[in-house]
Amino acid sequence: MHTHVLRLGRRIAIAIAGGLLVLAGLVLSVPLVPGPGLAVIILGLAVLSLEFERPRRWLAWLKARGIQMKERVLAARARHRGGS
Repeated sequence: MHTHVLRLGRRIAIAIAGGLLVLAGLVLSVPLVPGPGLAVIILGLAVLSLEFERPRRWLAWLKARGIQMKERVLAARARHRGGS
């Protein structure tokens, strides 16, 4: 019984902390450039992914999109340098 209560308390604490970070990231993203807000949202999802599966999937999707964006930028730079 004691372990169950501790586990539930941990899940609740992670949900609150991660949710607050995601909310803070959304607030930062509205008036500012998306950079700092996006970083805080990703941090919040990382905290939430400690206990929940769906944020893990969202992080994996964001990571894949980030890798795709990086590859596109590098390819565009290579084309630009090669054309000069």
